[in-house]
Amino acid sequence: MSGATGAPARDLNLRLLEAMLFAAGEPLDEATLAARLPEGVALAPLLAQLSADYAGRGVNLVRVAGKWMLRTAPDLGFLLARDKPEPRRLSRAALETLAIIAYHQPVTRAEIEEIRGVSTNKGTLDVLLESGWARMRGRRRSPGRPVTYGTTIGFLVHFGLESIQDLPGLEELKGAGFVDARVTAGLTVPLPSDEPALTDDEDPLEPELDFGFSPEPEAMDEAAEAAEAGMGEDGARGEGG
Repeated sequence: MSGATGAPARDLNLRLLEAMLFAAGEPLDEATLAARLPEGVALAPLLAQLSADYAGRGVNLVRVAGKWMLRTAPDLGFLLARDKPEPRRLSRAALETLAIIAYHQPVTRAEIEEIRGVSTNKGTLDVLLESGWARMRGRRRSPGRPVTYGTTIGFLVHFGLESIQDLPGLEELKGAGFVDARVTAGLTVPLPSDEPALTDDEDPLEPELDFGFSPEPEAMDEAAEAAEAGMGEDGARGEGG
């Protein structure tokens, strides 16, 4: 009897999970998913079942940036690409800068320029910030206190990475033809890390100035009237003295 009642309950939980993922406008972490399911429901088996159910379909359940989302199957992406607005293409300089940020974060503009060997236009960094793939992390504890840059969750989602450590290493880059196989033996690719906590040589960004504390015009008028009244009283007492 318990088996007869257990199956429909599991189906309902699967349906709830599917509905949450379908309606979400962004990837959801497991804590959020678990909190919205009935108490005591094991999330991991449901995710595994749903992932298997969607494996051969036009939409897949994937894990990106440590979160879960429904995404068009990779082999069908071209069908939807024509219906999307043409994305802004990044220049070679922007792509190089993004790659350096991804592998070397936290990194400053001067450090990016040192690695690239050429100066970096501020507009290049602005484009990456506007795209949502790069962010300002903090300020380096060095003369001038330059801003440090890092990647975002949006970067991981766009490139389908579960974590920044999934970026290709040197051998993978060689195999894909991005790095010459005859490079210097001492060449290494740093192990990337997007740890959100600031490093020992970083300070937080200064909070933006809040200009919303100015009193309303009515309050300013009342204060002015009160001040004038006070001055009048003081003047009358002075003249009387």
